Amino acid sequence: MASRSEVGCDSLVEHGFAIESNVFTTEEMDRLSDDLSAASLPRTRAGIRHVMGHPAVSDVANNPRLLHLAKEVLGPNAFPFHATLFDKSPDANWLVVWHQDTALPLRERLDTPGWGPWSVKDGVNYAHAPASVLEQILAIRIHLDDSAADNGPLRILPGTHNRGVLSDDEIFHLSTLLEPVECTVKRGGLVLMRPLIVHASSKSKSERRRRVLHIEYAARASFNGLQLTLA
Repeated sequence: MASRSEVGCDSLVEHGFAIESNVFTTEEMDRLSDDLSAASLPRTRAGIRHVMGHPAVSDVANNPRLLHLAKEVLGPNAFPFHATLFDKSPDANWLVVWHQDTALPLRERLDTPGWGPWSVKDGVNYAHAPASVLEQILAIRIHLDDSAADNGPLRILPGTHNRGVLSDDEIFHLSTLLEPVECTVKRGGLVLMRPLIVHASSKSKSERRRRVLHIEYAARASFNGLQLTLA
């Protein structure tokens, strides 16, 4: 497994991801963790979908430190629109195969060339977007717990964000050719990633919990007549 220094993942443009350490304090992470634990939100095995409407999530997503990072990448109008809490533990342990994040939450279904297939998740419309749109999206992952090699961290195939939307066969082929990078991050740190980067996550081998708040930002609110929705 390659290390971060070997691939120079400081460069989001070149490698499709970057790591920022010590962005939030322990006290800030404690407060956010407590707010999310107290919320009566419907959970899936992997965590909680559609948490952008939660006040604590909205506050942290609009934190000046995160907005500054998003605007540096996407431009001055960047804003958060989508958030998911991933919660991996011994009681809810799971893996994710190599994939790209290509589906976006939309206000209404409008059949548009280049978009689709469509689906509905918890009452929210989703459509797989074209590469030209996904290039205007950035995900920022806040680590509420340490993400280490033994508790199922994010794994990434560097540089694959520049290859457009890939088929399952193309993704599998790349996974056999490229050396993955494990994104190990201390609590309060961030991973910034492009949605087209090919990534995966293994099952945890640890008793330690691994929670990540995954927030997506967009350069603008509408694309090809389709409106993003807060979810």
